[in-house]
Amino acid sequence: MVTRKVGKYEVGRTLGEGTFAKVKFARNSESGDSVAMKVMAKSTILKHKMVDQIKREISIMKIVRHPNIVRLHEVLASQTKIYIILEFVSGGELFDKIARDGRISENESRRYFQQLIDAVAHCHSKGVYHRDLKPENLLLDSYGNLKVSDFGLSALPMEGGGLLHTICGTPNYVAPEVLSYRGYDGAAADIWSCGVILFVLMAGYLPFQEVDLPTLYRKISAAEFSCPFWFSPGANSLVHKILDPNPTTRITIEGIKKDRWFRKNYVTVKYGEAEEVNLDDIRAVFDDIEDQFVAERSERNNGGGGPLVMNAFEMITLSQGLNLSALFDPRQDFVKRQTRFVSRKPAKEIIATIESAAETMGLKVHTRHYKTRLEGVSPNKFGQFAVVLEIYEVAPALFMVDVRKAAGDTLEYHKFYKDFCVRMENIIWKPTKGVGDSSLLRTRSS
Repeated sequence: MVTRKVGKYEVGRTLGEGTFAKVKFARNSESGDSVAMKVMAKSTILKHKMVDQIKREISIMKIVRHPNIVRLHEVLASQTKIYIILEFVSGGELFDKIARDGRISENESRRYFQQLIDAVAHCHSKGVYHRDLKPENLLLDSYGNLKVSDFGLSALPMEGGGLLHTICGTPNYVAPEVLSYRGYDGAAADIWSCGVILFVLMAGYLPFQEVDLPTLYRKISAAEFSCPFWFSPGANSLVHKILDPNPTTRITIEGIKKDRWFRKNYVTVKYGEAEEVNLDDIRAVFDDIEDQFVAERSERNNGGGGPLVMNAFEMITLSQGLNLSALFDPRQDFVKRQTRFVSRKPAKEIIATIESAAETMGLKVHTRHYKTRLEGVSPNKFGQFAVVLEIYEVAPALFMVDVRKAAGDTLEYHKFYKDFCVRMENIIWKPTKGVGDSSLLRTRSS
């Protein structure tokens, strides 16, 4: 059994993986609370000259404490890694809900939008501009409340209140002035992104979507879009006030909060007194500290010769409640960024089949132990596409393959996963009867 700790946190499976960091599920052994642990190698941060950016991201997450923003609990460090301990948000991405359900009702969209505006207004009041607002960076908690995440591209206030000049963000959500190279106001740019999000929530598709970037940028700059017929007059009016290509006449946060459509059923968010924030400790995470902070009591349950074993506690975190049946049907979570399937084939045969399927799809394959990374050019030719697959033993001779998007667009990942599952069909186990947690646990104990 794998037992791994970082300080007081018991570290579990990987929740997400990007170019510079991994996010792990973890549990506070003192309180029993679940957390998300963002893990970054110091060597990678130094190699890519990201020290200032990481310090900024950590600083921002300490500054912006709000019920609709993912909370930073603490920052830890070893001699080689930095660990950012974040609130664990169990409801997934807002993007997944849109991909699964299509357009969202006007009343529900308004509630999400109200929570988004509250969070963004709080950031702006602290002089923080997110600069990458999109449904993939908006999470939902177990009560369906929105939480803004991923402040990696955020900007802190500048001396003299100057304009920002860095072009960043996701093209479909970026404001026209950000593309102009003339400098832009961070608050106005964030508001534009909020308008695109509101449109997507209610329409189920993007207002600006083109195959080639020049055409996309032209349409964004001219605000060439139209609201579908099911938008109410109030929603239509507000969207057009937000998606105004002129940042000086674009509606402000204050204007949005006074809008009649926005104010319907609006409840002002309440939270405690502003906490005093001390940023002095952030430098400490980059200083040399005692080695061996991370206690690895057992790297692998069998001395490094096989896949990691996933215990029952970790498996429960993969599903809603205690019903584990979704683990055994890959069709049930096509719309998620993170997907999985189960196989009764030997682990080495699973790896060989993965590699063969990837090669037929024109992807490069990198395998180490029982973890494989597949890489290729994104279908839209704008960047890299990458997927990580890791094998876990969930019962004797029963393996779960966890599949995660590491780079590229989430919609592209959905298409990849459907095609990939077809090519892996001969090794995917499909039980003839419903598989619940009780039968799975019996299998494990037998």
